[in-house]
This record gives sequence, C-alpha cells and structure tokens, in this order.
Amino acid sequence: MNIGDYAYKFWRFVVVAAAAAIFLGASLFILTTLPPRELVMATGAEGDANYELGIRYREILAKEGVKLQLKRTSGSSENLKYLRDPRSPASVGFIQGGTTTSKQAPELESLGTVFYEPLWLFRRSEMGEGVEGLRGRRLSIGSEGSGGRALALQIVERTRLDSVIGELLGFPPQAAAEKLIAGDIDAAFIVTAWESPVVQSLLNAKGIEISSIQHADAFVAIYPFLHKLVLPTGVIDLLTDRPPHDVVLLAPKASLVVRADLHPALQYLLLNAAVQIHSQPGIFQKPGQFPAAESIDIPLSQEAQRFYKTGQPFLQGYLPFWAATLVEKVIVVLVPLAALLFPVFKFLPQSYDWIMQLRIRRLYDEIRSIESEMETQGMEIDRSALSTKLDQIDQRANHLQLPNVYASSLYTLRSHIDLVRTRLTAMT
Repeated sequence: MNIGDYAYKFWRFVVVAAAAAIFLGASLFILTTLPPRELVMATGAEGDANYELGIRYREILAKEGVKLQLKRTSGSSENLKYLRDPRSPASVGFIQGGTTTSKQAPELESLGTVFYEPLWLFRRSEMGEGVEGLRGRRLSIGSEGSGGRALALQIVERTRLDSVIGELLGFPPQAAAEKLIAGDIDAAFIVTAWESPVVQSLLNAKGIEISSIQHADAFVAIYPFLHKLVLPTGVIDLLTDRPPHDVVLLAPKASLVVRADLHPALQYLLLNAAVQIHSQPGIFQKPGQFPAAESIDIPLSQEAQRFYKTGQPFLQGYLPFWAATLVEKVIVVLVPLAALLFPVFKFLPQSYDWIMQLRIRRLYDEIRSIESEMETQGMEIDRSALSTKLDQIDQRANHLQLPNVYASSLYTLRSHIDLVRTRLTAMT
C-alpha cells in the first residue's frame, strides 16, 4: 500500500470522524436540553382550593413521568414572591389577577387564566347588611402574603370600611372560617374558589350568612381585573332557599404563571393538564371557558399562544410525553443538521478527487508544452534538453504517490510520456 492509499484512507477517516463528532455533539445537545423531570408549583395553604388543584396537577404530570412538588404558601402574593426569586425552586404557580404587572415581573409569563377566585364576605347572621352592619365588628381580611388580603384591603380602603371596623385581623381562610363559626370574629373576607372546602363549610354552617358586595359594577369599572359574578338564589339548598336572594360577588381570575425560562415541553404539559382540570362547567363558568388565552397582568408565553391557536404539538397526541419530546428534538436539531452537512460530505470526496487529478494534470501540461515545442521548432529543437525534461517528468510520475483507485490514470500518463519520447527519438 503506497503513501497515497494511506492519505486517502486518512482523509476518509477524517470525514467520517468529523461527521460522527458533529452528530455526537448534536445528540449530547439534545439530551442535555431535554426537560427536567421535577417541577415545583407554588399553590396555597394546605386544604385551600389552590392546593387541591395542585394535587390534581401532580397526579396528571406523574402519569407523564414528571414529579410535581407542591409548595404550600399563604396565597397569590407569596406565590409571586417565590416565582420571582431566582433562588427559589418554584417555577409555576397560581397568581390572582391584579397582583402584579408585566413591568413589575418581566421574568414571568402566563399560560392563561384558569378559574375565578371570588371574594366572599361571610358574616354572623345577627349582623346587619352593608357598611353599618360591620360597624365596630371584628373583620378578618386574610393573612400576610395572600392575594385575598391585598384585594380585601383595596375594597376596605375604597369603601372606607377601615373607619367603621372595630378591628382588622389577618387570619388565613381555614382559621378565619373556624373563628367565624365559633363566634371569635364577626366577619371575614375570603378569596378562594367555590369548590374550596372552606367556602363549602361556611355556606352550610348555621349562623353564617353571605353578603353581596355593594357597588359591584363600580368596582369592576375601577379595577378592570375584577369580574361581577352572581350566586343564584337557592343554589346552596333549594329546599331551604339558601341563599334567600341572589348574591353579587366580585372575582379576579387566577392565571397559571411560569418563569419565562421554563422548558417549552413542560409548558405544553401544564397546558394539557389545565385543559383536563379547568375546562369542566361550574357554578360561575361555562364548559370550555377555561383555560383561556387571557393575559390580564402578565403576557402569554409563546408556547401558550401556539397552544391556544393550534393545540398541543402533533407528536404529543400520539406518543408518550418523553418520547414525543425526544423525537421533536431530533427533528428540530438532527434533520436540519443532516440536510446541511450532506452537501458538504458529498463535496469533500469530489474535492479530494479533484486534488488527485490535478497532480496528474500538471504533468500532462508539461508534456503538452514539450509537444508544442516539437511542433513549432521542428528539426531545430534541442532534443537533448527535451529528452532530459521527459526523463524528469517520467521520474516524477514514477514517484507520484496516489491511491490505487488512480492507478489507471497514472498508467495512462506514463504511456503518453513513452509516446512523446518515441516521437522525439524519431525526429533525429
């Protein structure tokens, strides 16, 4: 095997090794950019409606191989704090409408609104309705860090209830319900869903009534994130006609919020779970009303926008989550890479062949130069000098190291050298 064969094999090895290195690097990139298998969700207090919803998300994600850890919090404001803290492991949570803005939290994105969170005003039955009924009374407005407390404070300040309330207290929903039933407090603002165990216990508790929010239309006009809801007469108990009249409530919408850097595949997984959990009809919502492509305080993520326009990615409808994610990565990375590299690898052997042929053509050019001199000078040519040139060309051809695949071309070159030498000898 000559040096040319070794060079040819080396060149081929370099091409194959380069291709393997590129595809190995692409494969490692795919594997290292797959979504994590654990996720932390900021929900609410244990037993709260948001925490119970978190449990449902956890069950759905577990079926797809993703472990969802639930972080108990005091409510929406604390959820926001954890999501904005880069040191916090929480990357998804429920945020009540009106809690923040896109300027205040540019690192967050929304996956859409998912349910109403009504503001309930529960009171002892012996109290009167309206502002006067609260004069001198003990009112709980929610614990520090909760979105309910923030909303209740806005209502209290706007209606100047703080000037008539005897004492403002800060109990979480469960504690407020227990103290209200026990008579330790007189009224409580609670922000949570209809399905909340706290709300259901108070709606059915003896001696506890629910009050309508006065001037609800004005509040909706002042605070665009609020919505007016009506709890129909008798919806709690038709036989006893509870409540005895329609109850007007105010309600922000809760959004499912994620950090902007959350892996797109996990965002789609959360959106699929949101459809399963929130699309059912309820007391205040129609079937399919939630999740909704609404960006009340925080803009929708690009993945959420695509989801609401075209649905889930095609492959996720036919493959398990992890398989679909892996195939999507392969399609996105390897297929364009292969399409890009194919012409390159196709061109490399052609380039190598052109270089080998060029080494032979250079000797042909020198032979043609000798033939040209023989034709133009005729019998006056310097045969000795031309013969020496031919010998030098022949010697270089003999030492020309080419792969065996070019043996025929090299043999033809030597034959042409012999033909020119024969012609030169015949001219003596």
